Amino acid sequence: MASSVGPEDRVAEARPRLMTRPLLLRFVTVVGSSASFFLLLSVVPVYAQSAPGGGSDKAGLVTGALMLATVAGELMAPWLAARCGYRVMLGAGLLLLGAPALALTVSRSLACIVTVCVVRGLGFAFTLVAGGALTASLIPPERRGEGLALIGVMAGVPSLVCLPLGAWLALHTGYGPVCWAAALIALVSLAAVPGLPGREAASGPPLGIFAGARSGALGRPTAVFAVTAVGAGIVVTFLPLAVAPGNSGVVAAALFMQPAAATASRWFAGRRADRRGAAGLMVPGLVASAAGILVVALTGVPVAVVVGAAVFGVGFGIAQSATITLMYSRVPASGYGTVSALWNVAYDAGMGIGAVGFGTVAGLTGYPWAFVLTAFLMLTALVPARWDLTAARRQRAMGREDKAVAEEGQR
Repeated sequence: MASSVGPEDRVAEARPRLMTRPLLLRFVTVVGSSASFFLLLSVVPVYAQSAPGGGSDKAGLVTGALMLATVAGELMAPWLAARCGYRVMLGAGLLLLGAPALALTVSRSLACIVTVCVVRGLGFAFTLVAGGALTASLIPPERRGEGLALIGVMAGVPSLVCLPLGAWLALHTGYGPVCWAAALIALVSLAAVPGLPGREAASGPPLGIFAGARSGALGRPTAVFAVTAVGAGIVVTFLPLAVAPGNSGVVAAALFMQPAAATASRWFAGRRADRRGAAGLMVPGLVASAAGILVVALTGVPVAVVVGAAVFGVGFGIAQSATITLMYSRVPASGYGTVSALWNVAYDAGMGIGAVGFGTVAGLTGYPWAFVLTAFLMLTALVPARWDLTAARRQRAMGREDKAVAEEGQR
């Protein structure tokens, strides 16, 4: 592990340059992968539900298949990237994310839909892990929180636009054009891949995924973020189904507000993390996320649905920025791939488990009570969040004491 006194404990006197040509090219691949993914994220569950033999359990199944395949790909990606390089992995991910979407225009069988979700999930995983590690190597440590927040904005804007746009296009133009658009966006962004660095040399021993997860320094933020991601999977999958059919405009507004609020709060949290530290942001992010889900439980009140989605978005954006910044600050460069994999596994496993579990619970209790139970489940993550904050404060105090001793010895 890296020193306990990380970038969050220092105030940089000089701010190094953030924007470079490789980072700009990385923006292109971020936008391409994010837009392709989110354009179909809320469309495919409804597509599966409307297919012969469909139902709410089928909607949860396809989202669960997508997310669980993504998790499997993220667990494999660091090993593959070590042998192929980040650039090759990123290109392969964009190809697997884009091309299979065209198969949805050919067949509406549940087997085809699930297979496409699995392949796209693997492709998305490769873009996340390889691209995330590559991004961390392109950002100066002194501006890590801001740089990662900027990448989050570049990924968040497509989700902001494409989540409601996908639902609108499917309603007004049919599913075919949405699938073609999702495929082309990912495939066109492949043009930016050759300009990115292939393999970054990193000093220090490699950090395994399971070893990283077992360590408290990475395991606690991973657990907190996974719980908040449960809410994200539920919102994007079941909000169109939980709200009455006559309120399609409410769903579109809520699916717009959630990523919009997450994007704005992630940017704010990233800049604050560079100046005052990220450890203190996890608890507020978690509480806001749970509060938003609790308000969304009022599915029959349009204003509550939109406001709840926005509040959840604020909390989710803060949790995103705080956890990823903390995790990168706690490992050497050789651990960037592992951090990227762990964080994205938490994201996608949380979304997948949330989608599958919520579908089962909602079938027993109805949507409103299922949202209420989800909110209380999310609050259980306050335990690791508080532990992490206490540990971070203790490490900062020890770092200050060591610094004072060293300065005293120099006098």
